[in-house]
Amino acid sequence: MSSDHFSPWSARQGHSGFAWSWLGAAMAGTDLSFGVVNAPGQRYHPAVVAQASATLSAMFPGRLWVALGTGEASNEHITGDRWPPKEVRTARLLECVNVIRALHAGEEVSHDGLVRVDRARLWTLPETPPALIGAAVSASTAAHVARWADGLVTVNQPVDQLRRVVAAYREAGGGGPAALQVHVSYAADDETALRIAHDQWRTNVVGPPVSWDLETVEHFDLIGERIRPEDMRDCVLISSEPGQHAAWIADLADIGFDAIYLHHVGQAQEEFIDVFGSRVLPQLDVSRP
Repeated sequence: MSSDHFSPWSARQGHSGFAWSWLGAAMAGTDLSFGVVNAPGQRYHPAVVAQASATLSAMFPGRLWVALGTGEASNEHITGDRWPPKEVRTARLLECVNVIRALHAGEEVSHDGLVRVDRARLWTLPETPPALIGAAVSASTAAHVARWADGLVTVNQPVDQLRRVVAAYREAGGGGPAALQVHVSYAADDETALRIAHDQWRTNVVGPPVSWDLETVEHFDLIGERIRPEDMRDCVLISSEPGQHAAWIADLADIGFDAIYLHHVGQAQEEFIDVFGSRVLPQLDVSRP
């Protein structure tokens, strides 16, 4: 699962590569399925998102899904256009979804609204278009995307809030799989795991709407100066014990998620993959997507 960001969350992270280049390499080098979280409408014209996702789906049939959301100013302000309020972004996203679906269906599309399209047509199409998944953090957004989405993806929050998000999506008629991205921090001891989480992910403790509207890495780092290490436990699963991580993940699966994507917020990715592959996942009922 790849989040399509132009900027990192903190200067300490140091990198923010182009997601679509990375996806092409990752899908060519593995036989895994991949998803990308993308915000069409400002930084990306929806026809470009449609073409990129259609081409990857033609190259790697049945292995790509695209989660579409309303975006964050930290990535979108680079165009120089005004960052619109949430209700406008929500309406713009729906227009983009309709454009992308029509292009994936092989139609020629012209549209004049919050986004403009002039006689666009895709010439390289997959046999089956990629699923368009609704990205939602709040229950109200989950209910809204249920009108068009092929599934739901959200991020780790308190369990009661996650239950509300999934319930809102299903009660609004949302079908397809529900997926969860979980932020974890693992190290050989709890103190190091907490330090890693605080160093690399403290800018993400402050949630929406603030996180939607901040524009620069410097803004996020300034807010991060006020975040204490103990504040990290509300948004990151922090432990040196593989069994504890397995128990947390099992509890999250019980909420009703069909897929859980584990994101280690630290930079020691090989250690994370080795430990979770050998000591966490074997404790869970894991199936290949």
